[in-house]
Amino acid sequence: MLKSLMMGLAGLGLSTMAVAASITEGEDYTVAPNQVELGSDDGKINVTEVFWYGCPHCYSLEDPLNAWVAELPDDVEFERMPATLGETWVKHAKAFYAAEQLEILDEVHEDFFDAIHQEGEQLTEPADIAAFFSDYGVSEEQALKALDGFGVKSQINRASATMRNLELMGVPALIVDGRYIVSPSTAGSLDNMPRIAEALVEQIRSEQESGAQ
Repeated sequence: MLKSLMMGLAGLGLSTMAVAASITEGEDYTVAPNQVELGSDDGKINVTEVFWYGCPHCYSLEDPLNAWVAELPDDVEFERMPATLGETWVKHAKAFYAAEQLEILDEVHEDFFDAIHQEGEQLTEPADIAAFFSDYGVSEEQALKALDGFGVKSQINRASATMRNLELMGVPALIVDGRYIVSPSTAGSLDNMPRIAEALVEQIRSEQESGAQ
């Protein structure tokens, strides 16, 4: 059993190295036209998912992405950024940031996706979003205040500026270290997006280790 486990772990390491060695700029990923600042600036390698709640491909990416995120090492941080490419997108982005401000995002995120894609809800009007949030321990009044608050508006503006700097016109996308963009078209499939991101993380980690020597 131990021998099999060791062989499996060794195989996983070789697999990761093989992916890292085989990725190609312009094919598996693209370089952002402008590097952007994302994350906590604490030396960790940042991976940011750019998504829209109304996007079926973003919804399909949730399972493979969450499985990957659950296994991330301590030197990698993951965050989400809602896209702001249209009026409905902005309304959903406000819901995301309001939920974050109200400290219910972890509970709401998956259910919000499910409500749109499984139950056919729109969840674009503030009253509907507030009613939805009220099932998570906040009042509708609190939710409405957060949705229209300065903090949410500031985060929307920042997300819009980030998208402009990245020249990002589609979702889902994984932004690695603020400079590499992985999309379904470059990765070849939704399931492959985390694998390409992992390879880029390995590449960046190697660069950091070489620079530190």
